[in-house]
Amino acid sequence: MSSSAQILEPVDTTFTCLFCHHDKSVTVRLDRKEGVAQLVCRVCDQRYQSKVNHLTEPIDIYSEWIDAADAAQRDEHVPRRPLASSSRPAPVAIDSDEE
Repeated sequence: MSSSAQILEPVDTTFTCLFCHHDKSVTVRLDRKEGVAQLVCRVCDQRYQSKVNHLTEPIDIYSEWIDAADAAQRDEHVPRRPLASSSRPAPVAIDSDEE
């Protein structure tokens, strides 16, 4: 083999779970026809779904899952205002003396 030839290492297709920390327990299934990827941990059943394109690889979905988990964790620490029970605006009181 010449010294200029590069040896490409295969990209991982099984990964460590962020939640249960088991090695090689997370698999990613790419459905390019439907444009969807499914990530599943076979130990703790943690799941993640994302859109894919023709360039997407399993490591891309795993990295996206890590980013989404980090973002969700950051959001947990931010105090939030209580949400209204309805999205409809409150009725406006009409004063009958104005007529």
